[in-house]
Amino acid sequence: MQDHDSLRTHAPVQKTVAADLTNRRRAAAPSITRARAPLRLGLAGGGTDLSPYCQRYGGAILNVTIDRHAYAFISARDDGQTSFSALDLGKEESFEAAAAMTEDSALVLHQGVYRRIVRDFLGGDAPPLSIQTTVDAPAGSGLGSSSALVVALVEAFRARYALPLGRYEIAHLAWEIERIDLGLAGGRQDQYAAAFGGVNFIEFLSDDRVIVNPLRLVPGAMEEIESSIVVCFTGQSRSSHDIIVQQTSGVSTADARAIEAMHQLKTDAHEMKLAFVHGDVRGMAEVLQRSWIAKRQTASGVSTGMIEKFQELAAQNGALAGKISGAGGGGFMMFIVKPEDRQRLIGALRAAGGDADAVAFTHTGSVTWTATT
Repeated sequence: MQDHDSLRTHAPVQKTVAADLTNRRRAAAPSITRARAPLRLGLAGGGTDLSPYCQRYGGAILNVTIDRHAYAFISARDDGQTSFSALDLGKEESFEAAAAMTEDSALVLHQGVYRRIVRDFLGGDAPPLSIQTTVDAPAGSGLGSSSALVVALVEAFRARYALPLGRYEIAHLAWEIERIDLGLAGGRQDQYAAAFGGVNFIEFLSDDRVIVNPLRLVPGAMEEIESSIVVCFTGQSRSSHDIIVQQTSGVSTADARAIEAMHQLKTDAHEMKLAFVHGDVRGMAEVLQRSWIAKRQTASGVSTGMIEKFQELAAQNGALAGKISGAGGGGFMMFIVKPEDRQRLIGALRAAGGDADAVAFTHTGSVTWTATT
């Protein structure tokens, strides 16, 4: 019969052996790299991050990330194939690994990231991988979902291959893949919001210089603002391409009206920052309403009859101000309302066919973790 001292002596050894076995099993099991990056609400300055405006005049954006994310999952394959899957869209494609670098894919974001990582970091050696994604918002939402997806993909590759990329490098690489490699129209704020997370005042300067300034708020300000925000999906996804082309064209051709509207949007970003850090919800509403008027001057199609209908309904049910999120034309709308009127506003928007809800702010950017398959 063993005495208690003997039991105490052997117990730690048994635990160590069990832990070693568990670790060996984990090391031997196939692993999947997971990553996520947050979507964002643009509070002020949207459009001033577009070229050529930010190169000529300098752009400024205030945005905050929210509790909706883009996810990327990467795992190895043993059949020589590389597959791209958008799980939320029900789309999947497979190629011979080398062919994934050359053949065209309908999932251009997945392929664009894969091609760039293989070319710049893996010496051109195309590994057979399963690359899957999903997003917590419909395409064309105006919440920066496409850019967050690219950031999540870059983040997953960074972790899987131990790539030497910090947050600025992740955001800039994601921007280059979308805007240069793939030629997709758009600005710069979404990639930096997704990579850094939180509440940020972001400056876009010449020579592709970007400065991300996290904001420090007075006590209670974050809670007051978060309780004063309502988001509503209009039911219509939109392509921002035509609107963005008009906005960039207005600056390129020195259209005085378009440029003055952009200047106003940049001024509003600075004023929104001051109101935000103090939790001044009414001050934020004044800036938001002024920005919405200026934004509509930057391109036709920013607003629609349906958007104006929701704006009018919201004003009748307590909203202090509202605007479309992103370039415009559809997607999500954002409203500022006193916290005590928030549920009334949500109910009215839902009754009119909008998918309205409260939103929670998040404070972290892109993250990764590993699981076993």
